[in-house]
Amino acid sequence: MTDPSRRRRYRAGARDVRDALLGLVPTAVALLVASWLVDGFELTPWWAAIVLAAATGVVDAVARPLLRLLAGRAGAVMALTVGLVVQLLVLWVAVLIVPGASMSGVGAFLGTLFVVAIILAVTRWLLGVNDSSYLVSDLIRRGTRRHPTDAGDGTEGVVVVQIDGMPYPVLRFGVLSGDLPTLARWVRSGSHDMAQWWARVPSTTPASQAALLHGTNDGICAFRWYDKELGRLVVTNRPADAALVESRLSDGRGLLAGGGVSVSNMFSGDAATSLMVMSRVSGTQGLGPGRAYLRFFASPFVFARALVLTVGEMIKELYQGRQQRLRGVEPRIRRHGSYVALRGATNAVLRDLNVALVAEHMMAGAPVIYVDFVDYDEIAHHAGVARAESLAALRGVDRVLSTLEQVAAAAPRRYRFVVLSDHGQSQGATFLQLTGRTLEAAVRERIGATPAASVDETQAVEAWGPVNAMLTQVLSVTRTTSQWSARREQQAGGAGMVLGPRHDLSAIGRPELVVAGSGNLGLVWFPRLPGRVPWRTLEREFPGLVPGLLTEPGIGFVVVDSERGPLAIGPAGVHVLTDAVIEGTDPLSPFGPRAAADLARVAAMSTAPDIIVHSTFDDRTGEVHAFEELVGCHGGLGGWQNRAALVHPADWPLDDDLLDRSVDGEAVLYGADVVHRQLVRWLERCGVRAAKPDES
Repeated sequence: MTDPSRRRRYRAGARDVRDALLGLVPTAVALLVASWLVDGFELTPWWAAIVLAAATGVVDAVARPLLRLLAGRAGAVMALTVGLVVQLLVLWVAVLIVPGASMSGVGAFLGTLFVVAIILAVTRWLLGVNDSSYLVSDLIRRGTRRHPTDAGDGTEGVVVVQIDGMPYPVLRFGVLSGDLPTLARWVRSGSHDMAQWWARVPSTTPASQAALLHGTNDGICAFRWYDKELGRLVVTNRPADAALVESRLSDGRGLLAGGGVSVSNMFSGDAATSLMVMSRVSGTQGLGPGRAYLRFFASPFVFARALVLTVGEMIKELYQGRQQRLRGVEPRIRRHGSYVALRGATNAVLRDLNVALVAEHMMAGAPVIYVDFVDYDEIAHHAGVARAESLAALRGVDRVLSTLEQVAAAAPRRYRFVVLSDHGQSQGATFLQLTGRTLEAAVRERIGATPAASVDETQAVEAWGPVNAMLTQVLSVTRTTSQWSARREQQAGGAGMVLGPRHDLSAIGRPELVVAGSGNLGLVWFPRLPGRVPWRTLEREFPGLVPGLLTEPGIGFVVVDSERGPLAIGPAGVHVLTDAVIEGTDPLSPFGPRAAADLARVAAMSTAPDIIVHSTFDDRTGEVHAFEELVGCHGGLGGWQNRAALVHPADWPLDDDLLDRSVDGEAVLYGADVVHRQLVRWLERCGVRAAKPDES
């Protein structure tokens, strides 16, 4: 009787031969068609195409070890450069050694690469073959040959896939409808459960991902903010600023500490290996180790195919944007300019590159990997949260999960998958569409008012009378509020005593005003006034500002500081965020019971703006209004933007002591920092991460 292990090796070898043929035939056909279309490239007789396809694979296999050695010493940038050159050299060498094949000129080489890439992409689309699976098929075959059974050392690994911006309701719909077949299979089979978690204000990627990876997001009040201590704007998707933010948050024990891999994220999570991580790009690590990029950039036709798909995605975007206009879809924004290229990159090149990088490190046995796919988030910003093209991007990421499953089956570890989003998204017309001007223009108009104010401005101040009376009532100083005032004065360096920007000589050279949008949060700073500017100073220096803003369409309330603590001020009422004291109509009532705590936390940050401006929320439609030109947005409160998703192994339940039931009895993980604690516990229990000495 044949030895079982021998039979398994035979079957694995048979699969290798089958897969090799499945890859060889389409490539040979594509090369043959290219010889008919590209001037300077000839194949005679026709079967030379098969030989050339095989020779291309052989030359690639021979060259790969040398490239890995070079990339390991020269770094990622050299790997990218050399890899692209090698794609041409592999084809050139193959042409030289195959009888009947000839090629003249660099143009013929480039033309052949792209014609073959187009044909392979179309062929695989017609056959329903997963593009990402094709990308890592040789990696999977080699892994299966090395590990014909679950031959790992018994330790588990974890892959955390972040689907940027996916709201829990959209995930739930995709699972129930079967539109996300991989996730639906996981949930229906009982291998995974899905849950909702609350993304606190600011519900943005830098705030959520910092807490998910490092356990805290203190000081991140928005996507971008003016730092009065630094005297400049901090923008978290700039490498230097991302590095600055991470240096303030990291304690060396982030989620990926102890040998983890961070791929395509804003922050590293203290990973040993960081690939395309924003906070590490400007440092010594750069884009990360060069070896990891070779599968994508050096394999014949792979990068060319990705570029072809990128162009196809751009053409698709132009068509879909035009269709929105012709059909009169509302709300919508103009979809043009750099976004068209950005969509092509995120939905093709970046997605495939992320898959290649994750697969490479899964096969290397990395204990934990965290990767961010931004496809859905970018498209939903411009097309809409639940529009067809946005849901198509989600289906693309779902196919990625299927590919990574195949990689996991061949990897040396038993990998478990956790899928989560960093926040959700809400939808609505933008502030510019509602008012015809930007928030900055509205603020400048209000602070530039002269004694000869316009009729509209005078009416706004008159209408402000009842709310002003409420503020006077609320700010009647008590022993408690005096203590708060003293504490805030000390923290702000006596900001309450400042008379105005013209009296602060240390602020010379700083702008008078900075206004930024972060989804449906508007942020206003007066850089020449130190610290957080209190309400009484704002009222004295810019008396028409807050009353005027609250008459603007799309603005629901503002948050300012005071001796009583942070105040949420609406057109007809005031809410003291720390005391739960409400005068008049509560401006936070449309935003749910968690709104006050979320806003109080942000208002207490040292980086908090002098005025937080928040959009209105329409409970009938779930719509909010962005202070940026984005039809889908997040950052504040209202709609689906705080309803983030978490899909986790069913035998890894959510810990009861981490669940918050304080609101309507709904048990949720409240905040990305709590999700981080849950992830850390799971990693500790499966042996991927060592617990702290003082932890059980």
